[in-house]
Amino acid sequence: MRKLALLCLCLAIPALSQALGNPPVGEPAPAFSVQGQDGKTYSLAKLKGHPVVLEWMSPGCPFSQAQYEGNTQGLEKAYTAKGVVWLSVDSNAQGKEGYLATDADAAAFLKDKGAAPTALVRDTEGALGQLYGAKTTPHLFVIDAKGRLAYKGAMDDKPSTDAAEIAKSKNYVAAALDALLAKQAVAVPETRSYGCSVKYAH
Repeated sequence: MRKLALLCLCLAIPALSQALGNPPVGEPAPAFSVQGQDGKTYSLAKLKGHPVVLEWMSPGCPFSQAQYEGNTQGLEKAYTAKGVVWLSVDSNAQGKEGYLATDADAAAFLKDKGAAPTALVRDTEGALGQLYGAKTTPHLFVIDAKGRLAYKGAMDDKPSTDAAEIAKSKNYVAAALDALLAKQAVAVPETRSYGCSVKYAH
């Protein structure tokens, strides 16, 4: 299964052709203002004072599907309870794998999976994804309470579509959040993401 996962990764990444951002860790994170499936607006400026997670995901990607067999939901519930703002982001364009057509579709996905992010953002034009340079699903960015990018990269160290393997992984996002909440430096601030390519509109 791991060999299959790595093969999918190699095939997916070259499909990216548009220019993507590359925000540096340790610097102010790119500003954004987006709407969640709940109809609320979330802007980075107004979220200062809280760590923020931006989690790129896709309902159609086997890597995301494996994370949503319990791992992502557990992280969302554990860290939002500690004041972390967790925004799941779907940047897949209309007509492409993983596209969520409406906010109702996004809400139904969350309900079906028992997921509990602060909100799910349908970034159908890819503006937020391209701003942050999101390449894969999953791809995660952790922003500290002062608005600086503290971590970017993979969810964990197991590039697998097997949930059992993921359960045994080292989770980089959890480690980054634990460090921030303890007011400590993030030990591993950047890793290479893995997964399916984000299916941007352009």
